[in-house]
Amino acid sequence: MKKLALSDSDTAQLDRMTRDRVGLGTLERYTGSEAAEFQPYILLTNFERYVHAFAGRFGVELRRGSVMQACHAPRRRLSIVDVGVGSPTAALIVELLSFVRPNAVLLLGMCGGLRDSYRVGDFFNPVAAIRDEGTSDFFLPPACPALASFPIQRYVCRELERRELVYHSGVIHTTNVRFWEFDEAFRARLHEERAQAIDMECATLFTAAYARQIALGALMLISDLPLSVGGVKTKESARSVFEKHTAIHVDTGIAILDELQEKNVNVFGLRP
Repeated sequence: MKKLALSDSDTAQLDRMTRDRVGLGTLERYTGSEAAEFQPYILLTNFERYVHAFAGRFGVELRRGSVMQACHAPRRRLSIVDVGVGSPTAALIVELLSFVRPNAVLLLGMCGGLRDSYRVGDFFNPVAAIRDEGTSDFFLPPACPALASFPIQRYVCRELERRELVYHSGVIHTTNVRFWEFDEAFRARLHEERAQAIDMECATLFTAAYARQIALGALMLISDLPLSVGGVKTKESARSVFEKHTAIHVDTGIAILDELQEKNVNVFGLRP
C-alpha cells in the first residue's frame, strides 16, 4: 500500500485541529459548560459570590466544572467565569478562552491599595502590571510589559466617572507570594517600585491575553490597605467588603461590557 504523504501545511492543519479539539474539551470539562454557551463578552472573577450575583440578576443556571464555575446569559451576550486565585489559573483561563475567541474580557478582581490616600471600596484602573508572578514568562520574554487593553480601560474609566465612583489609575504589582505583608524585604521592594496596588492575577492575564490575541482589561476593587497599620485583610474585613461592594462591582462590570457591545468598540486596536 502506498504511504500517504502529507505536506507541511497539511501537518500544521491537523496539529491545529487536534489542539483545538483538546482545548475546547478542556474548557468544557473545567467550566462545566459547552463551548457554544460562551458568549462574546466575558467577565472573569475570583469570587463565587460574583457568579451567584450574575446568575441571580439574569435568572440563569450556575455551571460547575472540575476547576471553575461559570454562568451564561445569551440574551445579553455575556458570560462570567470564576477562575479561582493565582496566576496559574489566570493563565489557564486565557489559554482556554482563546479557543472560543471572545470579543472582550474584563476581570472583576480585588487588590491591595498601596497609597495612604486610598480607601477600601475605591476602584483601581490598572493600566499596566509588574510581572513578579513567574507564570507570564511562559508567554512573552520578561522585558515585555504587561499592559491592559487600552480601549477596554477607556470604557472602565468612562463608566466609573458616569457613576461618580472614586477610582485611581496606575501600575499594579502582581505576585504569587501570599502573606508578603510580613516580609520586610518584599515591602521595601514595593516602596522602591512605587506601584500603586498589588494583586495575584493582572500581569498574567494581561501578558497571556496579548500573546493569545485576546482583548482583556480589568476593573479592580481596593479591598484592603496592606501597608497601613491594621490594613491587612482579615476574615471579618473581607466579609464586609463583599457585603458592601459585590453588587456595585458586578453591575459596573456588566455596564462596561454592555457599552462595548452597544458601541461596537474595536477593542482589537492594539492587537499584535
